[in-house]
Amino acid sequence: MQLPAYYEFCNSVKTIVGHKALEQIPQSLKAINAQRPMIITDKGVEQAGLIKIVQAAMQKSKLKAAAIFDSVPADSDVKVVNEVAKLYRSKKCDSIIAVGGGSVLDTAKGANILVSENAADLMQFVGYGNVKRKLRPLVAVPTTAGTGSEVTSVAVIANHEKNIKMAFGSLFLLPDIAILDSRMTKTLPPTITAFTGMDALTHAVEAYFCLAKNPLSDTTALAAIQLIAQNLVNVVKKPSDLDGRLALALASNLAGMAFSNSMVGLVHNIGHAIGGVCGVPHGICMNILLPYGLEYNMHKAAQHIGQLLYPLAGEEVYNKTPVKERPLKTVEYIRKLIQDLHDATDGKHPRFLKEVYDKTGKQMIPKEKLHDIAKTAMSDPAQFYNPEDLDYNDYIMVLEAAWEGIPLDRKKIKKG
Repeated sequence: MQLPAYYEFCNSVKTIVGHKALEQIPQSLKAINAQRPMIITDKGVEQAGLIKIVQAAMQKSKLKAAAIFDSVPADSDVKVVNEVAKLYRSKKCDSIIAVGGGSVLDTAKGANILVSENAADLMQFVGYGNVKRKLRPLVAVPTTAGTGSEVTSVAVIANHEKNIKMAFGSLFLLPDIAILDSRMTKTLPPTITAFTGMDALTHAVEAYFCLAKNPLSDTTALAAIQLIAQNLVNVVKKPSDLDGRLALALASNLAGMAFSNSMVGLVHNIGHAIGGVCGVPHGICMNILLPYGLEYNMHKAAQHIGQLLYPLAGEEVYNKTPVKERPLKTVEYIRKLIQDLHDATDGKHPRFLKEVYDKTGKQMIPKEKLHDIAKTAMSDPAQFYNPEDLDYNDYIMVLEAAWEGIPLDRKKIKKG
Protein backbone atom coordinates (compact mmCIF):
# COMPACT_ATOMS: atom_id res chain seq x y z
CA MET A 1 0.00 0.00 0.00
CA GLN A 2 1.33 3.41 -0.98
CA LEU A 3 0.53 5.84 1.83
CA PRO A 4 -0.25 9.51 1.17
CA ALA A 5 2.51 11.90 2.16
CA TYR A 6 0.14 13.90 4.36
CA TYR A 7 -3.37 13.48 5.71
CA GLU A 8 -5.55 14.39 8.68
CA PHE A 9 -8.21 12.46 10.57
CA CYS A 10 -10.28 13.74 13.48
CA ASN A 11 -13.14 12.20 15.41
CA SER A 12 -13.56 13.57 18.91
CA VAL A 13 -17.16 12.45 19.44
CA LYS A 14 -17.82 10.17 22.41
CA THR A 15 -19.98 7.43 20.92
CA ILE A 16 -22.20 5.24 23.10
CA VAL A 17 -23.65 2.16 21.41
CA GLY A 18 -26.17 -0.37 22.68
CA HIS A 19 -29.76 -1.52 22.89
CA LYS A 20 -30.17 0.71 25.98
CA ALA A 21 -27.61 3.42 25.25
CA LEU A 22 -30.09 6.24 25.91
CA GLU A 23 -29.87 5.62 29.63
CA GLN A 24 -26.36 7.09 29.52
CA ILE A 25 -27.58 10.58 28.53
CA PRO A 26 -27.96 12.03 32.08
CA GLN A 27 -24.51 11.13 33.31
CA SER A 28 -22.99 12.14 29.98
CA LEU A 29 -24.56 15.60 30.22
CA LYS A 30 -23.55 15.90 33.85
CA ALA A 31 -19.94 15.18 32.88
CA ILE A 32 -19.95 18.22 30.59
CA ASN A 33 -21.78 20.46 33.10
CA ALA A 34 -25.09 20.60 31.20
CA GLN A 35 -28.31 20.76 33.22
CA ARG A 36 -30.97 22.42 31.02
CA PRO A 37 -31.00 20.58 27.70
CA MET A 38 -33.28 21.50 24.82
CA ILE A 39 -34.65 18.60 22.77
CA ILE A 40 -34.82 19.26 19.04
CA THR A 41 -36.80 16.83 16.90
CA ASP A 42 -39.52 16.57 14.23
CA LYS A 43 -43.21 15.65 14.24
CA GLY A 44 -42.61 12.17 12.85
CA VAL A 45 -40.14 11.26 15.59
CA GLU A 46 -42.43 12.70 18.27
CA GLN A 47 -45.52 10.90 16.92
CA ALA A 48 -43.58 7.63 16.76
CA GLY A 49 -43.13 7.86 20.53
CA LEU A 50 -39.36 8.14 20.41
CA ILE A 51 -39.19 11.32 22.50
CA LYS A 52 -41.07 9.53 25.27
CA ILE A 53 -38.39 6.82 25.22
CA VAL A 54 -35.68 9.47 25.52
CA GLN A 55 -37.52 11.22 28.35
CA ALA A 56 -38.06 7.94 30.17
CA ALA A 57 -34.35 7.20 29.94
CA MET A 58 -33.63 10.57 31.57
CA GLN A 59 -36.23 10.39 34.35
CA LYS A 60 -34.32 8.15 36.75
CA SER A 61 -31.78 10.91 37.26
CA LYS A 62 -34.54 13.56 37.42
CA LEU A 63 -33.10 15.26 34.33
CA LYS A 64 -35.78 17.04 32.31
CA ALA A 65 -35.72 18.97 29.08
CA ALA A 66 -36.01 22.72 29.61
CA ALA A 67 -37.62 23.05 26.16
CA ILE A 68 -38.74 20.87 23.26
CA PHE A 69 -38.85 21.99 19.61
CA ASP A 70 -40.61 19.35 17.50
CA SER A 71 -41.26 21.13 14.20
CA VAL A 72 -38.07 20.55 12.19
CA PRO A 73 -39.05 20.00 8.52
CA ALA A 74 -37.91 17.10 6.37
CA ASP A 75 -35.39 19.41 4.73
CA SER A 76 -33.56 21.65 7.21
CA ASP A 77 -34.45 25.31 6.79
CA VAL A 78 -32.64 28.48 7.81
CA LYS A 79 -35.88 30.03 9.12
CA VAL A 80 -36.45 27.06 11.40
CA VAL A 81 -32.88 27.34 12.70
CA ASN A 82 -33.70 30.89 13.79
CA GLU A 83 -36.90 29.72 15.53
CA VAL A 84 -34.98 27.04 17.43
CA ALA A 85 -32.36 29.54 18.57
CA LYS A 86 -35.06 31.94 19.77
CA LEU A 87 -36.73 29.24 21.89
CA TYR A 88 -33.36 28.07 23.27
CA ARG A 89 -32.56 31.57 24.49
CA SER A 90 -36.02 32.24 25.93
CA LYS A 91 -35.93 29.04 28.02
CA LYS A 92 -32.34 29.64 29.16
CA CYS A 93 -31.13 26.27 27.88
CA ASP A 94 -27.48 25.28 28.20
CA SER A 95 -27.25 22.30 25.84
CA ILE A 96 -28.99 20.46 23.02
CA ILE A 97 -30.23 16.89 22.58
CA ALA A 98 -30.97 16.39 18.87
CA VAL A 99 -33.23 13.38 18.24
CA GLY A 100 -33.87 12.66 14.58
CA GLY A 101 -32.43 12.20 11.14
CA GLY A 102 -30.04 14.36 9.18
CA SER A 103 -32.37 17.34 8.97
CA VAL A 104 -32.82 17.45 12.75
CA LEU A 105 -29.13 17.03 13.47
CA ASP A 106 -28.14 19.67 10.92
CA THR A 107 -30.80 22.04 12.28
CA ALA A 108 -29.39 21.50 15.78
CA LYS A 109 -25.89 22.28 14.57
CA GLY A 110 -27.10 25.46 12.89
CA ALA A 111 -29.01 26.60 15.95
CA ASN A 112 -26.00 25.80 18.12
CA ILE A 113 -23.90 28.15 16.01
CA LEU A 114 -26.36 31.00 16.59
CA VAL A 115 -26.78 30.52 20.36
CA SER A 116 -23.08 29.89 20.99
CA GLU A 117 -21.94 32.86 18.92
CA ASN A 118 -24.85 35.05 20.10
CA ALA A 119 -25.49 35.73 16.43
CA ALA A 120 -28.61 36.56 14.44
CA ASP A 121 -27.40 35.77 10.92
CA LEU A 122 -26.41 32.20 10.09
CA MET A 123 -25.15 33.29 6.68
CA GLN A 124 -21.95 34.75 8.12
CA PHE A 125 -20.84 31.22 9.05
CA VAL A 126 -21.41 29.57 5.64
CA GLY A 127 -18.45 27.66 4.25
CA TYR A 128 -15.59 25.86 5.92
CA GLY A 129 -13.74 27.19 8.94
CA ASN A 130 -16.01 30.12 9.77
CA VAL A 131 -17.04 28.61 13.11
CA LYS A 132 -13.87 29.22 15.08
CA ARG A 133 -14.54 28.21 18.68
CA LYS A 134 -16.20 25.52 20.77
CA LEU A 135 -20.01 25.56 20.78
CA ARG A 136 -22.54 24.64 23.48
CA PRO A 137 -22.82 20.91 24.41
CA LEU A 138 -24.62 18.85 21.77
CA VAL A 139 -25.85 15.26 22.15
CA ALA A 140 -26.83 13.63 18.86
CA VAL A 141 -29.34 10.77 18.89
CA PRO A 142 -29.88 9.59 15.29
CA THR A 143 -33.24 7.99 14.45
CA THR A 144 -32.14 6.92 10.98
CA ALA A 145 -29.12 4.89 9.98
CA GLY A 146 -27.98 7.03 7.09
CA THR A 147 -26.55 10.49 7.52
CA GLY A 148 -23.81 9.88 10.07
CA SER A 149 -24.35 13.49 11.14
CA GLU A 150 -23.72 12.52 14.75
CA VAL A 151 -20.00 12.25 13.96
CA THR A 152 -19.55 14.75 11.13
CA SER A 153 -18.10 18.24 11.18
CA VAL A 154 -20.53 19.50 8.54
CA ALA A 155 -24.13 20.66 8.30
CA VAL A 156 -26.27 21.34 5.24
CA ILE A 157 -29.15 23.77 5.71
CA ALA A 158 -31.58 24.80 3.00
CA ASN A 159 -32.56 28.31 2.04
CA HIS A 160 -35.86 27.56 0.33
CA GLU A 161 -36.39 31.14 -0.79
CA LYS A 162 -33.24 30.87 -2.95
CA ASN A 163 -33.59 27.13 -3.76
CA ILE A 164 -30.09 26.39 -2.49
CA LYS A 165 -28.48 24.30 0.22
CA MET A 166 -25.84 25.99 2.33
CA ALA A 167 -22.90 23.97 3.61
CA PHE A 168 -21.18 24.64 6.93
CA GLY A 169 -17.96 22.97 7.97
CA SER A 170 -15.87 23.16 11.13
CA LEU A 171 -14.42 20.71 13.64
CA PHE A 172 -16.42 22.66 16.22
CA LEU A 173 -19.62 21.32 14.62
CA LEU A 174 -18.76 17.82 15.83
CA PRO A 175 -21.28 16.83 18.53
CA ASP A 176 -19.91 16.13 21.99
CA ILE A 177 -21.75 12.82 22.33
CA ALA A 178 -23.42 10.40 19.91
CA ILE A 179 -25.98 7.89 21.19
CA LEU A 180 -26.65 4.85 18.99
CA ASP A 181 -29.66 2.97 20.38
CA SER A 182 -31.54 0.34 18.36
CA ARG A 183 -34.89 1.54 19.75
CA MET A 184 -34.47 4.79 17.85
CA THR A 185 -34.65 3.17 14.40
CA LYS A 186 -37.08 0.32 15.17
CA THR A 187 -40.12 2.23 13.86
CA LEU A 188 -38.54 3.27 10.56
CA PRO A 189 -40.67 2.15 7.59
CA PRO A 190 -38.93 -0.22 5.13
CA THR A 191 -38.62 2.46 2.44
CA ILE A 192 -36.88 4.94 4.75
CA THR A 193 -34.68 2.17 6.13
CA ALA A 194 -33.69 1.38 2.55
CA PHE A 195 -32.79 4.84 1.30
CA THR A 196 -31.09 5.95 4.51
CA GLY A 197 -29.01 2.78 4.37
CA MET A 198 -28.02 3.66 0.82
CA ASP A 199 -27.14 7.15 2.00
CA ALA A 200 -24.67 5.63 4.46
CA LEU A 201 -23.32 3.30 1.79
CA THR A 202 -22.71 6.25 -0.51
CA HIS A 203 -20.85 8.12 2.22
CA ALA A 204 -18.55 5.15 2.70
CA VAL A 205 -18.05 4.37 -0.99
CA GLU A 206 -17.26 7.95 -2.00
CA ALA A 207 -15.00 8.35 1.03
CA TYR A 208 -13.03 5.35 -0.22
CA PHE A 209 -12.35 6.52 -3.77
CA CYS A 210 -12.46 10.34 -3.64
CA LEU A 211 -9.36 12.52 -3.58
CA ALA A 212 -8.95 13.12 0.16
CA LYS A 213 -9.04 9.42 1.12
CA ASN A 214 -6.51 8.22 3.68
CA PRO A 215 -5.73 4.98 5.55
CA LEU A 216 -7.86 5.89 8.57
CA SER A 217 -10.92 6.92 6.57
CA ASP A 218 -10.44 3.78 4.43
CA THR A 219 -10.68 1.59 7.53
CA THR A 220 -13.95 3.08 8.73
CA ALA A 221 -15.39 3.17 5.19
CA LEU A 222 -14.70 -0.51 4.50
CA ALA A 223 -16.17 -1.57 7.86
CA ALA A 224 -19.31 0.46 7.14
CA ILE A 225 -19.73 -1.03 3.66
CA GLN A 226 -19.48 -4.58 4.99
CA LEU A 227 -22.05 -3.97 7.74
CA ILE A 228 -24.51 -2.43 5.26
CA ALA A 229 -24.06 -5.21 2.71
CA GLN A 230 -24.67 -7.84 5.39
CA ASN A 231 -27.68 -6.23 7.05
CA LEU A 232 -29.60 -3.70 4.94
CA VAL A 233 -31.86 -5.96 2.85
CA ASN A 234 -32.49 -8.24 5.83
CA VAL A 235 -33.60 -5.34 8.04
CA VAL A 236 -35.85 -3.94 5.30
CA LYS A 237 -37.54 -7.34 5.14
CA LYS A 238 -37.56 -7.81 8.93
CA PRO A 239 -37.86 -4.38 10.61
CA SER A 240 -37.97 -5.85 14.13
CA ASP A 241 -34.38 -7.16 13.89
CA LEU A 242 -32.79 -4.99 16.60
CA ASP A 243 -29.32 -6.47 16.17
CA GLY A 244 -29.50 -5.64 12.47
CA ARG A 245 -30.79 -2.15 13.31
CA LEU A 246 -27.86 -1.55 15.64
CA ALA A 247 -25.42 -2.83 13.00
CA LEU A 248 -26.82 -0.34 10.46
CA ALA A 249 -26.64 2.50 13.01
CA LEU A 250 -22.99 1.63 13.60
CA ALA A 251 -22.38 1.45 9.83
CA SER A 252 -23.85 4.93 9.38
CA ASN A 253 -21.65 6.18 12.22
CA LEU A 254 -18.50 4.67 10.68
CA ALA A 255 -19.38 6.03 7.25
CA GLY A 256 -19.87 9.46 8.83
CA MET A 257 -16.40 9.28 10.32
CA ALA A 258 -15.00 8.30 6.94
CA PHE A 259 -16.54 10.98 4.74
CA SER A 260 -16.20 13.72 7.35
CA ASN A 261 -12.45 13.25 7.00
CA SER A 262 -12.03 12.24 3.36
CA MET A 263 -15.01 14.12 1.83
CA VAL A 264 -17.35 13.06 -0.99
CA GLY A 265 -17.71 13.67 -4.71
CA LEU A 266 -19.99 13.46 -7.75
CA VAL A 267 -22.86 11.56 -6.13
CA HIS A 268 -23.27 14.10 -3.35
CA ASN A 269 -22.51 16.94 -5.75
CA ILE A 270 -25.50 16.11 -7.98
CA GLY A 271 -27.61 14.90 -5.06
CA HIS A 272 -27.34 18.28 -3.32
CA ALA A 273 -28.46 19.98 -6.53
CA ILE A 274 -31.46 17.68 -6.99
CA GLY A 275 -32.48 18.30 -3.39
CA GLY A 276 -32.20 22.06 -3.84
CA VAL A 277 -34.05 22.24 -7.16
CA CYS A 278 -36.67 19.52 -6.74
CA GLY A 279 -36.89 18.89 -3.00
CA VAL A 280 -36.10 15.18 -3.26
CA PRO A 281 -34.93 13.51 -0.01
CA HIS A 282 -31.16 13.16 0.08
CA GLY A 283 -31.07 9.40 0.61
CA ILE A 284 -33.17 8.74 -2.48
CA CYS A 285 -30.75 10.77 -4.58
CA MET A 286 -27.77 8.87 -3.17
CA ASN A 287 -29.38 5.52 -3.89
CA ILE A 288 -30.06 6.36 -7.52
CA LEU A 289 -26.82 8.18 -8.30
CA LEU A 290 -24.27 5.88 -6.63
CA PRO A 291 -23.70 3.54 -9.60
CA TYR A 292 -23.25 6.54 -11.90
CA GLY A 293 -20.65 8.10 -9.64
CA LEU A 294 -18.68 4.86 -9.82
CA GLU A 295 -19.03 4.58 -13.59
CA TYR A 296 -18.04 8.18 -14.23
CA ASN A 297 -14.90 7.91 -12.10
CA MET A 298 -13.88 4.40 -13.06
CA HIS A 299 -11.03 5.32 -15.40
CA LYS A 300 -9.45 7.41 -12.63
CA ALA A 301 -10.24 5.22 -9.60
CA ALA A 302 -10.68 1.69 -10.97
CA GLN A 303 -8.30 0.11 -8.48
CA HIS A 304 -10.09 1.54 -5.46
CA ILE A 305 -13.54 0.83 -6.89
CA GLY A 306 -12.52 -2.77 -7.55
CA GLN A 307 -11.40 -3.15 -3.93
CA LEU A 308 -14.93 -2.31 -2.78
CA LEU A 309 -16.11 -5.65 -4.11
CA TYR A 310 -14.60 -7.40 -1.09
CA PRO A 311 -16.76 -5.80 1.65
CA LEU A 312 -19.79 -5.72 -0.65
CA ALA A 313 -19.82 -9.28 -1.93
CA GLY A 314 -17.47 -11.17 0.37
CA GLU A 315 -14.17 -12.97 0.07
CA GLU A 316 -15.33 -15.79 -2.22
CA VAL A 317 -16.79 -13.53 -4.91
CA TYR A 318 -13.83 -11.15 -4.67
CA ASN A 319 -11.25 -13.91 -5.11
CA LYS A 320 -13.11 -15.52 -8.01
CA THR A 321 -13.37 -12.23 -9.92
CA PRO A 322 -10.34 -11.28 -12.08
CA VAL A 323 -8.74 -8.00 -11.00
CA LYS A 324 -9.69 -6.17 -14.22
CA GLU A 325 -13.35 -7.18 -13.81
CA ARG A 326 -13.71 -6.14 -10.17
CA PRO A 327 -14.62 -2.46 -10.77
CA LEU A 328 -17.52 -3.35 -13.08
CA LYS A 329 -18.53 -6.18 -10.76
CA THR A 330 -18.71 -3.64 -7.92
CA VAL A 331 -21.14 -1.50 -9.92
CA GLU A 332 -23.12 -4.59 -10.88
CA TYR A 333 -23.39 -5.62 -7.24
CA ILE A 334 -24.61 -2.17 -6.16
CA ARG A 335 -27.22 -2.14 -8.91
CA LYS A 336 -28.38 -5.56 -7.70
CA LEU A 337 -28.61 -4.19 -4.15
CA ILE A 338 -30.76 -1.31 -5.41
CA GLN A 339 -33.01 -3.76 -7.26
CA ASP A 340 -33.27 -6.01 -4.19
CA LEU A 341 -34.39 -3.01 -2.12
CA HIS A 342 -36.88 -2.07 -4.85
CA ASP A 343 -38.33 -5.59 -4.71
CA ALA A 344 -38.30 -5.76 -0.90
CA THR A 345 -40.37 -2.54 -0.70
CA ASP A 346 -42.88 -3.62 -3.38
CA GLY A 347 -41.50 -1.13 -5.87
CA LYS A 348 -41.61 1.86 -3.51
CA HIS A 349 -37.82 2.25 -3.49
CA PRO A 350 -36.97 4.14 -6.71
CA ARG A 351 -34.14 2.96 -8.95
CA PHE A 352 -34.06 5.86 -11.44
CA LEU A 353 -34.75 9.58 -11.29
CA LYS A 354 -37.93 9.24 -13.34
CA GLU A 355 -39.33 6.84 -10.70
CA VAL A 356 -39.30 9.44 -7.90
CA TYR A 357 -42.84 10.56 -7.01
CA ASP A 358 -44.27 12.59 -4.14
CA LYS A 359 -47.16 11.47 -1.92
CA THR A 360 -49.73 12.71 -4.44
CA GLY A 361 -48.23 10.68 -7.26
CA LYS A 362 -46.61 13.66 -8.98
CA GLN A 363 -43.22 13.13 -10.59
CA MET A 364 -40.67 15.05 -8.52
CA ILE A 365 -37.89 15.25 -11.13
CA PRO A 366 -39.39 16.20 -14.53
CA LYS A 367 -36.88 15.71 -17.32
CA GLU A 368 -37.01 19.40 -18.20
CA LYS A 369 -35.54 20.17 -14.75
CA LEU A 370 -32.27 18.38 -15.50
CA HIS A 371 -30.73 21.53 -16.95
CA ASP A 372 -31.51 23.51 -13.79
CA ILE A 373 -30.03 20.71 -11.69
CA ALA A 374 -26.84 20.68 -13.77
CA LYS A 375 -26.40 24.45 -13.41
CA THR A 376 -26.90 24.22 -9.64
CA ALA A 377 -24.47 21.31 -9.34
CA MET A 378 -21.71 23.36 -10.94
CA SER A 379 -21.53 25.56 -7.82
CA ASP A 380 -21.54 22.74 -5.27
CA PRO A 381 -18.18 22.28 -3.47
CA ALA A 382 -18.41 18.46 -3.38
CA GLN A 383 -17.19 18.43 -6.99
CA PHE A 384 -13.68 19.45 -5.91
CA TYR A 385 -12.95 16.08 -4.28
CA ASN A 386 -14.24 14.01 -7.19
CA PRO A 387 -11.43 12.15 -9.04
CA GLU A 388 -12.60 13.39 -12.45
CA ASP A 389 -13.57 16.98 -13.31
CA LEU A 390 -17.07 17.81 -14.54
CA ASP A 391 -18.47 20.51 -16.76
CA TYR A 392 -22.08 21.28 -17.66
CA ASN A 393 -22.23 18.65 -20.42
CA ASP A 394 -20.85 15.99 -18.05
CA TYR A 395 -23.58 16.74 -15.51
CA ILE A 396 -26.23 16.50 -18.21
CA MET A 397 -24.82 13.16 -19.42
CA VAL A 398 -24.94 11.68 -15.91
CA LEU A 399 -28.37 13.10 -15.15
CA GLU A 400 -29.93 11.86 -18.38
CA ALA A 401 -28.59 8.34 -17.83
CA ALA A 402 -29.77 8.32 -14.21
CA TRP A 403 -33.18 9.65 -15.26
CA GLU A 404 -33.68 6.91 -17.86
CA GLY A 405 -32.07 4.20 -15.73
CA ILE A 406 -29.40 3.21 -18.24
CA PRO A 407 -25.65 2.73 -17.63
CA LEU A 408 -23.32 5.55 -18.60
CA ASP A 409 -21.70 5.33 -22.01
CA ARG A 410 -18.16 5.24 -20.64
CA LYS A 411 -16.72 6.02 -24.08
CA LYS A 412 -18.11 9.55 -23.75
CA ILE A 413 -16.45 10.23 -20.41
CA LYS A 414 -13.49 12.54 -20.70
CA LYS A 415 -10.18 11.31 -19.40
CA GLY A 416 -8.43 14.38 -18.13
